[in-house]
Amino acid sequence: MNNIKTSNPKPIWKLKCTLGEGTLWVSEHNSIYFVDIKKKKIFSINIKNNKKKIFKVNKEIGFIAHIKDHIFILGLQGELRIQNLKSKKTLKSIPIEKNLKLNRINDGKTDPAGNLWFGTMDNLERKLNRGSLYKLDKNLKLIKVDKNYRITNGPAFINQFNFYHTDSPKKIIYKIKINKNNKIISKKIFKKFSKEEGSPDGMTLDKNKNLWVAHFHGGCVSVFNRKSKLIHRIRFPAKNITNCAFGGKNTKELYVSTATKGMNRADLKKFRYSGFFFSVKTNVKGILQKKFILNNEEKRSLL
Repeated sequence: MNNIKTSNPKPIWKLKCTLGEGTLWVSEHNSIYFVDIKKKKIFSINIKNNKKKIFKVNKEIGFIAHIKDHIFILGLQGELRIQNLKSKKTLKSIPIEKNLKLNRINDGKTDPAGNLWFGTMDNLERKLNRGSLYKLDKNLKLIKVDKNYRITNGPAFINQFNFYHTDSPKKIIYKIKINKNNKIISKKIFKKFSKEEGSPDGMTLDKNKNLWVAHFHGGCVSVFNRKSKLIHRIRFPAKNITNCAFGGKNTKELYVSTATKGMNRADLKKFRYSGFFFSVKTNVKGILQKKFILNNEEKRSLL
């Protein structure tokens, strides 16, 4: 089905996010969550009653994934942290790349089996291929799956063994296939963006396995079918579109984060909604992120 219809983007939180990211729908909270990496904050909006919450953390934060109740796993500078957002209690900290002090975690998502995938990057955004792609399984075992990225973004999972993953400055979305031992058996360029299109950033899939991609510096979200053909585009009154996730009623609402990072005064005047958080009504159902699943032993010791 390529007949995608979408509404005009509606700003639902008029923030000035420096670097909005990490969109996540949590059904049991009726809420969409997102982060501002640079301001070290997590935001949530309850879509039923419009109640808004802000949670502060002590490090730059790339993403969150839900475990249960108010317990989330946070992708922070130099660590993964399992934390109760309500009580602020830290339940577990897993150090990441202790030897790369200037690296940080960027985007992250769970796969259909409930494993957590996330990427790292050089936080100063130098032209260094110091980013890697990791998987954290239910036993809290950390596996490095891929390396030599500048800025990792995504991933978006077709199924447990096939997914899309991005290197934003290289303007490339890869299609990757792994085996059951987490070894890459195929890595192909799915799409390369032109300079005018900006850089591919966060992304998600709909039920028809079309890929919805945020354009940083491109002011839009594009939809590509399985053959990488552009089938739909949503324009935004913001320049840097950073991430998107389906949620809301019938999972037909697309929630989209944006950023003001790197924009000059003229840009901010032209794209005055930059940094805002948006919703877009669609006629397609999205695929929701799974919870991060822990094994029973880890659950007992942590939760």
